[in-house]
Amino acid sequence: MTYDDPALPLMPELACYGLAGHSASPADLIVEAARAEELGLGSILLSERFALKDAAVMAGAAVAATTRIGVGTAATNHNTRHPLVTATMATTLHRMSGGRYAFGLGRGIPLLFDIMGLPHVTSAQLEDAVGIYRTLWRGGSVVGHDGPAGSYPYLVQDSSFDEDVPVLLMAMGDNSLRLAGRIADGVVLHTFMSDAAVARSVRLVREAAERAGRDPAQVRIWSVMATIEDSLDETARLRKLVGRLATYLTGYGDVLVRVNGWDPAGLERFRADERLSAHSGALDATDDLDILRHAREVLPDEWVACAAVGSADHCADRIEGQLALGADSVVLHGATPDELAPVLAAWRRRRDPRRFDRLATNPGRFLLRKDPQT
Repeated sequence: MTYDDPALPLMPELACYGLAGHSASPADLIVEAARAEELGLGSILLSERFALKDAAVMAGAAVAATTRIGVGTAATNHNTRHPLVTATMATTLHRMSGGRYAFGLGRGIPLLFDIMGLPHVTSAQLEDAVGIYRTLWRGGSVVGHDGPAGSYPYLVQDSSFDEDVPVLLMAMGDNSLRLAGRIADGVVLHTFMSDAAVARSVRLVREAAERAGRDPAQVRIWSVMATIEDSLDETARLRKLVGRLATYLTGYGDVLVRVNGWDPAGLERFRADERLSAHSGALDATDDLDILRHAREVLPDEWVACAAVGSADHCADRIEGQLALGADSVVLHGATPDELAPVLAAWRRRRDPRRFDRLATNPGRFLLRKDPQT
């Protein structure tokens, strides 16, 4: 059986992102989702951008284009839609997919919210919003609510509802990780996290779950690893490696440096570089090989080493490494399903399917759930 045989069983421990990075052709997601399923990826995750990547539209397209694979928003924001609209999005996708959908929330980028005129997202707001959604999904009503997520006189969907929609939280900082351990079904970590940061994040999530009286083994943790296989050309490799890292450093570099324990001087050098600061647009969207090569020279080797770069077998080794750090599953980030095909083939040759028997294809689920309250 070859790696592109459509009969391949799914590997629930692996996921990719649909329309990774920037995209001017959202219809490409339809082909990507179907291809991800053919290649055996367990899930496809969808990140929202305010141009051509609306979370609800993309998730609906991914669900319609597939029959087996899990689909998750990872992530949207609670403060960009009314909670009733968001809850309806999730229940619609939950039923449309036959239970394959997971709803994911993140904090977003403070600078972007400043420009949009929206308040920064807090842990209290996220916890409050998730409580509202779950009340609605279980057929309850929200009456006279006045909390961190807002004031709502009366919210209801359908009193007959008993929708078990898993909630994913995107987490990088300590507060977000602990919040995920307390309330989430699953947590998706950040790209370009060092091994030490991934292991520490896993520990913080599990400890927070245990303190909250939950089974820590029932919170599904996804590490996120930029995966750049050798068959890509140099421009694509650098765009997915240093271009993506540079874009994150521009948006929230201080947080990423702090989480990884990196030397802040490296961030200062990056910010002070005249060529990089003069470049217009995101580096993860450019085809300018010269500026990408320059960014690679500026960024410390330790930082880019967080990605899986090299042969398919080496990338498969890195998947094993992420699992050894305590993650339940790994998102292979920044590449299309076809770009990941050699890595998936290498991983399939070495994996023992029995090792992942407890994982559901829904990215927010285990097959056996011990905590019916979350």
